[in-house]
Amino acid sequence: MPVRTTWPARLGRELILVPRNVGILLLLVYRAVISPLYGDVCRYYPSCSAYALTALQLHGLVVGSAIAVCRLLRCHPWAVGGIDDPPTSIPLNRSASDRAHISVTRAGFVVSSRKD
Repeated sequence: MPVRTTWPARLGRELILVPRNVGILLLLVYRAVISPLYGDVCRYYPSCSAYALTALQLHGLVVGSAIAVCRLLRCHPWAVGGIDDPPTSIPLNRSASDRAHISVTRAGFVVSSRKD
């Protein structure tokens, strides 16, 4: 018989995603309001904001922000550019099994996909 987790455990799984989703919200606001003013100036694909969004979705607020900052430092007028996808695994980050329990909504936010 499967063990059902209590509602505090489920609530904890959702609350741990709040900082990540706040960062995602800030990026979505940037992409909707500020980014159109500059146009398509990024030398890389995906754009720096799309790269940062994916990094936050995959790795959380702290690690994802660090990955995004490293990308921003690489993106300058003299950069060669090209295809540069965010890393899917970081040695210091949580295991892939931890990330397997989250899913991304159509709006881009991250929610827990565990049903136990």
